[in-house]
Parts: sequence; C-alpha cells; structure tokens
Amino acid sequence: MFENRKLIIATKHRKESVIAPILERELGVRCFVDETFDTDLLGTFTGEVERQLDPISTAREKCLQAMKINDCELGIASEGSFGPHPSLFFVSADDEFLIFIDKKNNLEIIARELSTETNFNGKELITENELLDFAQSIGFPAHGLILRQSKNDISEIHKGITDPEILKTTFENLRSNHHAVYVETDMRAMYNPTRMEVIKKAAEKLVEKIKSACPVCQMPGFVIAQAKKGLECSLCGSPTNSTLSYLYQCQHCNFTKEEMYPNKKTAEDPMYCDYCNP
Repeated sequence: MFENRKLIIATKHRKESVIAPILERELGVRCFVDETFDTDLLGTFTGEVERQLDPISTAREKCLQAMKINDCELGIASEGSFGPHPSLFFVSADDEFLIFIDKKNNLEIIARELSTETNFNGKELITENELLDFAQSIGFPAHGLILRQSKNDISEIHKGITDPEILKTTFENLRSNHHAVYVETDMRAMYNPTRMEVIKKAAEKLVEKIKSACPVCQMPGFVIAQAKKGLECSLCGSPTNSTLSYLYQCQHCNFTKEEMYPNKKTAEDPMYCDYCNP
C-alpha cells in the first residue's frame, strides 16, 4: 500500500533524521522535507507564536498544510508538549504525538509517547557560576540553551546556543541590562537529543500501528481503541482497576475484536483490589 510512495515529513527541526529511516525501512516509502514550510507559524515553545490548537490538532494541521503545499497524499507530523507528568508528582514529562495521514486510502493513525526522559527546565540566574552549573545539569553543549531577560519576555530571545563562549557572552550582555537572566533548555528537536530519542520511540510505535492490519478488510491501523478495566481479584473475585481486555477497532470498516487478558493473567493480586486492600 505504501511501497515507493512519496511521504512528506512536516518539520523544520530535523525530525526527519529519526523518523525517515524507520518509515523507509518498514513501509518502503520515500520521505522528503519541504525546507520552506514553517511549522513555527502554528506555535513556538518560547511564546512568540501561541499554539492555538491542542497537540493532536496542531500535528494534524501541520501535516495537512505540508501535504497540500507539496501536492502529496502521504504525510507525517509530530507535536510535543512539556510540563508536569500527568500522574507522577514533581516529575517533568515529554508528551509526543505523531500523526500519519494517507489521503488516498482515507487513513489517519496516531501514536503517542509519554516519557519522563527529558531535560525540560528553566531558571532565573544571576551569576556566571549559576549559569555554568545549570548548563552542565541539562547536558550542554550537546543540548542547546535559550537566554532571555525574563521567563515571559519575548522582546529579545537568543536560541540554539551550543557554544560555551557564546553562552557566556550572551549571558553577560543580557545581565548588563537586567539584574538576572532567564535560562531555559531549547526543546526544539535539533537542539535536544533527549527529545529526539522520544520522537524516535513514537515513530516506532506509529509504524507498529500502521503495520497492524484489520483481519477483515486488511487495512492498516487495526489498533487498541479501548482498554477495559475489571480484572477479577484472585482472593474475593471483585473487579479491580486492572485491565481485563483490549478492544481493537478498524477505522476503515469498523470491525471490532476484543482480546481478553492482554497482560497474560486471568486474576489480579489482592493488593490491587479496593475491597481486599482499601
């Protein structure tokens, strides 16, 4: 279905370096990038352009715009968000979404990778020693830094700093006009190898979904649509919050299939039972 078809990767931050090899190897597509397509128009991490849509809608819009401009029926785009982990307290997370669109076959497949592997951070600093300590803690110079007057000031932003001397000079110039300088990790993929690895994992998940064919119509994307809770407690038999089954659904013909006991166990330990262990 995808062999030798052109696929555009909607990015200006070199994400194709980890996405293209996986898609070309596993699907046989021919990936390309439009260097003139500016994904920053849909939002920037540093706030000059506020993201108006949610992450999935933003990724979809990126993909569709790039496909239309380049007259291409096959595309992929990603969108990342950074902040507190949704369930782990005091832990930062990188939440990456990848979307795959095939207009010819009316397919849209989405993959998500939520990872605690991130150096997302930012601080207001006063001294050069504080700056160097912060830089070391986030993996500088392999990971880039961004400097500005304050956290919400977008009047003067210095991005993609990976040279120690440029870092110190920029810091001193900003500090000369202000008591402190706000320093943050550059979360754009080409300046953040840790994020690039998370995007790679998301691409691997996406390919697995694409290669999962519906047993009825053979269309790609036969994936988990719902995880049903209710695995019985082995002691009292009450339903627990653990997964009882996965419900797979084809987005093309709507065929559904339920897989019981996907974690290879038919009962849950009483320690996870709200009745036995309230």
